[in-house]
Amino acid sequence: MNTPTTPTGQQRIVRKLIRHPSATIGASIILFFIIVAILAPLIATHDPMKTNVVMRLKGFSGEHYLGTDGIGRDIFSRIVYGSRISLKVGFIAMTFSLGFGTLFGAIAGYYGGWLDNLIMRVMDMMLAMPSILLAMVIVTILGQSLTNAIIAVSIVYIPQYARILRASVLKVRELDYVTAAKVIGASDTRILLTTVLPNCIAPLIVQATLGIGAAILDAAGLSFLGLGAEVGVPEWGAMLNENTKFIRKAPLAVTAPGIAIFLIVLGFNLLGDALRDALDPQID
Repeated sequence: MNTPTTPTGQQRIVRKLIRHPSATIGASIILFFIIVAILAPLIATHDPMKTNVVMRLKGFSGEHYLGTDGIGRDIFSRIVYGSRISLKVGFIAMTFSLGFGTLFGAIAGYYGGWLDNLIMRVMDMMLAMPSILLAMVIVTILGQSLTNAIIAVSIVYIPQYARILRASVLKVRELDYVTAAKVIGASDTRILLTTVLPNCIAPLIVQATLGIGAAILDAAGLSFLGLGAEVGVPEWGAMLNENTKFIRKAPLAVTAPGIAIFLIVLGFNLLGDALRDALDPQID
């Protein structure tokens, strides 16, 4: 006689994600943009950097699906190549801020005392300033470039990861299995890496997913303000900056990159919300 098996925690999480409509929609949007980014040379119909003043501010047509911008560049092709830049910005910024945020949060939560106070007061000062404003200050100091915009956005989101992980570490460090690891003589580094952090990973996964969308949005905001991508680069925020003045003559030059930003950020937000529900053991 076969006995029913109990699904593991990972299986339950996967099942909850599959049943969650937000996960399906969000993952589909993200997958779509990833495919577009990978196949950009095949999907784009024109060179995204090539100008043609004769064809400037044209509406959509069979040759230019979304029309052209103020100097005759194909908007559709620039949107397609812009997906590469936005995804790169999001993933690099998230990786950088997650890494440093995890480091600071783990140290602050595990050791406590004056070290905890020092690290968290610095994090509090960073959080006291609006993220886009702090990013603007950093880019102004470093200079305008897409690389510096990524650095700025990465630094801005470190405190969020640090605070989330610190809160989890404060709970986990008092549990019996951590005490047992200390009793048998395990080093602090080993305890953190093999015992504490694996049990604090769930909220970081959720925040990292949401953080990618937030990083893309902030980087686009910096480019829109003229502090991000260099002139001519097919980055969606920069495209908004360049074409705002043509909104009446060529509305697609503005609305198309705006819709692209909206969709990709929406995708990561939906997936992040679904992951939050799936990783919560109190939600069936």
